[in-house]
Amino acid sequence: MQSSEIRNKFLNFFKEKNHQIVPPHSLIPDEQDDSVLFTSAGMQQFKSCFLGQECPYQSRVATTQECFRTSDIEEVGDEGHLTLFEMLGNFSFGDYFKKEAIGFAIEFLEYLGLDKDRLRITYFKGEEDIPKDQEAYKICRQHGFSDSQIEGLGRRDNFWGPTGVSGPCGPTVEIHYDRTQEECPQCKEEGVNCSCGRFVEIWNIVFNQYYQDKDGNLSSLDQVGIDTGLGLERLAMVLQDVPTIFETDLLKPLITRVEEEADQSYEENSEPFRIIADHLRGITFLVAAGVRPDKEGRGYILRRLIRYLQKELNKLSLSDFSYQDVVDLIVNKLGEVYPGLEEARSKVVSIIKKEEKRIKKTTQRGLKELKKVSSKTISGEEAFELYSTYGLSPDKIKEKGYNFKQEAFEKAREEHKKISRQGAEKKFGGHGLKEGEKADFKTTALHTATHLLQAALRSVLGDEVRQKGSHINQERLRFDFSFPRGLKEEEISAVEKWINNKINQDLEIKKDEMSLEEARQKGFLTVPGADYPDIVTVYYIKNKAGQIVSKEVCAGPHVERTGLLGEFKIIKEKSSSRGVRRIKAILQ
Repeated sequence: MQSSEIRNKFLNFFKEKNHQIVPPHSLIPDEQDDSVLFTSAGMQQFKSCFLGQECPYQSRVATTQECFRTSDIEEVGDEGHLTLFEMLGNFSFGDYFKKEAIGFAIEFLEYLGLDKDRLRITYFKGEEDIPKDQEAYKICRQHGFSDSQIEGLGRRDNFWGPTGVSGPCGPTVEIHYDRTQEECPQCKEEGVNCSCGRFVEIWNIVFNQYYQDKDGNLSSLDQVGIDTGLGLERLAMVLQDVPTIFETDLLKPLITRVEEEADQSYEENSEPFRIIADHLRGITFLVAAGVRPDKEGRGYILRRLIRYLQKELNKLSLSDFSYQDVVDLIVNKLGEVYPGLEEARSKVVSIIKKEEKRIKKTTQRGLKELKKVSSKTISGEEAFELYSTYGLSPDKIKEKGYNFKQEAFEKAREEHKKISRQGAEKKFGGHGLKEGEKADFKTTALHTATHLLQAALRSVLGDEVRQKGSHINQERLRFDFSFPRGLKEEEISAVEKWINNKINQDLEIKKDEMSLEEARQKGFLTVPGADYPDIVTVYYIKNKAGQIVSKEVCAGPHVERTGLLGEFKIIKEKSSSRGVRRIKAILQ
């Protein structure tokens, strides 16, 4: 059974069970969820629904969701880890609970043709102050599973969540499939977690009945919910009866294409092929979500993937690899399910090539810096600095005759990850950072682009446009403005053209100080309802003819010239509230 058929059967099955089919959410989480860099689970877009807060969906929904987990990047290459994967899920927000959720799962797996006798169930046996899930155990017995098929496990195995540091969570029932029906000496003791590979987990059913705060404290939710995750790659592996997820129709065509150019086969050395296939999928999806290579945050993850991809291609002597062929396979396979992929089709390769040139140039600079080091013994911190700044891997440094303690290198790496995560959570409040606060270049550039956006909207739509709100992070800007209707395609194009014209002119952004009264008399825009001091900072931009094209009261910061911004692109335009529209845009 092909993956597309599995996906369609799942959605149709739950549609018949009165579930609303919700389109995939972006890999970039909503603004209010700063607990993770990427969408790493199907339930993330439904956090408010599980908490009994505002929920735009029905009480039972089903989705197919692309997910990305940064924690698995270093693990890719074995038989089971991926950075980018698809999760099928059905969810209930105060509607059905354990009885129905377990029943739906068993019914669907039997509908697919899986032998019920080869299923194994695990449930939460209780731990510390959290009681045993006796109800789930009884329901599984009522469905005809014997005690030999049911296993109680602790919190590490059968208690899920939250995504990030806080959120809904609860005990789980996990459904595993017996792939070999052959018991090894450790199977009796280790059960479904035996390392022999006999069992594979295919479905995780989470009973959201608790909320965990940032300090790890649990409290009961007023509204219980169901959150399930059925890994498409794993289910396809079982139904297609192939050794690993990399032999499924989702990944094997990518590997086959790499084999056609490589001087060795997948069977001879599977690890680099798996990494290349996974990373190219991940890169394609990240680009489609609007992520671009950067020094920190989401952009740094993309940069890492491209760096690792290049490393694995070099192992196969593929320095001039035909990326487009693999990207086309990915988009052709998944473009209908995840529409953003089609637009990314023509961008992925150019982004990879541009980053490759940067990596090569940076590596050459790093080797020059390394030659300046007089001692052949360096600290782990110095080695990591060469790695993070110039891309010199530990192996490359050692290859050049330098020694360092690997433990110290790893410690520095972990500290860098911590700082990167913190950097990804930095946000602009209101319309910009206060003067003196730290901001990276990307967010500063997007702040300047927001000024151009307001000026462009007023030029194209009229002076009735006024800012109603703004939010900027490292990946995109969001701008709310007064306007009574949705923008037409030609209006969106005209706004983009206006802004990119000013960017291409490389205009200077100028700064001044004056009284608030003088600023208003001269027409500098302010944010309605905002409090300003008597003396304010203003920013303005003049075109080549000396005419002011943008002027606002603003605390900054901004880039020095518009030419530093790159290409401006509107990625979404929608209603925010009555009489207010919302635009999300990126710089490429």
